[in-house]
Amino acid sequence: MGESGLIVGVSGLRGIVGQSLTAEVAMRYAAAFGEWLWESRDEGDAVVVSVGRDGRRGGVDVEEAAIEGLLRSGCDVIRMGVASTPTVGFAASAPCCEAGMVITASHNPAQWNGLKCIVNDREATGAGSRAPLASEAEEIIGLFRKSEGEPEQTRERGIVVAHCSEIGVHVSWAVDSFYRIAGEKPEKKVNKISVVLDSVNCSGSSMAVPFFERLGNRLYPIACDGSGDFPHTPEPTRENLSGEGGLCDVVPAMDAWVGFAQDPDADRLAIVDEHGVYIGEEYTLVLCAMALMEARRGKEGNGQWAVGNGQEGGEEKRGEKKAVFVVNLSTSRMIDDVARHYGCEVVRSAVGEANVVEVMKSLKADGRDVVFGGEGNGGVIWAQVTYVRDSLSGMALIMALMARTGKTMSELVGMVNGMGPTDEVKAQGYTILKAKSDLASKADANPVVAHLSTVYGGKGDCRIDLVDGIRIDWDAKGVWAHVRASNTEPIMRVIVEAPSEEEAERVALEIDGEIEGVGNGQ
Repeated sequence: MGESGLIVGVSGLRGIVGQSLTAEVAMRYAAAFGEWLWESRDEGDAVVVSVGRDGRRGGVDVEEAAIEGLLRSGCDVIRMGVASTPTVGFAASAPCCEAGMVITASHNPAQWNGLKCIVNDREATGAGSRAPLASEAEEIIGLFRKSEGEPEQTRERGIVVAHCSEIGVHVSWAVDSFYRIAGEKPEKKVNKISVVLDSVNCSGSSMAVPFFERLGNRLYPIACDGSGDFPHTPEPTRENLSGEGGLCDVVPAMDAWVGFAQDPDADRLAIVDEHGVYIGEEYTLVLCAMALMEARRGKEGNGQWAVGNGQEGGEEKRGEKKAVFVVNLSTSRMIDDVARHYGCEVVRSAVGEANVVEVMKSLKADGRDVVFGGEGNGGVIWAQVTYVRDSLSGMALIMALMARTGKTMSELVGMVNGMGPTDEVKAQGYTILKAKSDLASKADANPVVAHLSTVYGGKGDCRIDLVDGIRIDWDAKGVWAHVRASNTEPIMRVIVEAPSEEEAERVALEIDGEIEGVGNGQ
């Protein structure tokens, strides 16, 4: 069935084009998604799916196969062409749409591609589009695995229409959001903020470039030509952005205030400060949290910047429930520091956008004040726009924070660090180490998790969480480690964060030793 080497999970389907990911596989998976959509609808109704692709080379053939699969299942298709994942999510929330599908392998290298599903909840409050929940994803995967060969025409063939105005609507929403968050007369401030943008020549430039033009920033676009040719390995990491002529070089060379880097489908956002220092994706989430909480503070008549003034918890009013940030288990402790400062609460989920969204929606249904959610890989989920990770929302919020405070990016980073629990964190921030090792299958991570659970579960100085792999927290030391199988790549991820590099390396070596012991049969 051509599934060897495919990665199928809550994040959709991914494979190497022409090998594990063939036209037949793409067609089958899209048809399975279409059949799943029809299961909850009357046969006489129309099922409309917006389809976009991230712009990487070779995506057109996968797009054609996916559209054919949807048509054979009886779905009508709105062909968006090159569009980011959040833009497709934005389009899928329209009343006429049942769902969206993005042809993307996200941050995976150029030889990869895949299919990512989005569904419309049709919520009364809007912004109803989201990734399938874990249980829904399993239902789609079940239908896919039951199928064989090219899908048959199961009902009257759907039709295709072309439409791309959602990009403009998405941009307009982000601009409006900026002005709602940025405070009084932000125009005078934002015009001074110059930006360097790296969209890795993919879909992010289609929305980010017009966004900054609308704001009136001085914009220096690099890797924004839409060609689909990656100028560097597409994941927006320090290593990939630090090459000669890369974002870390260009930001200080152009005397810019900030550099933003997106991945190919633009659902992740990394940041470089005015000195060319890669501050990464973990800060994306906490800066967005600060922007939203500062805007709330301003609306209540207290527009003063409160970092370091000893007023932690000032946002919670007597008798009101705490505001909530929802993040995954692999997200930095910085979000806990920010939450403590503003009197908020952090709730953690399993890794994966769908898992974060499921917790957000569950808490919201219980009447909780869910401010926003996301993942420490730079994925911001702001439900006012969409329940899909959205780099454009991230840029709008961070630009609003810069305009509201007049602070440079390095100054904002210093303020985040200043919320930390120890002098080491206040001075230089946390150290986070990320490593990965190959896996033949996700199941190969199970013995590692079981062993680590046995080793650390009996110790009194830490606590463990087995919701997703194993997370070990040494709360008194401000240290944690997370070991789990990836949802998107055939690898096991190991993440360690600590107040100092020395402590992070010590814990990482300790965990590596335990993992090696499992591999050696000990």
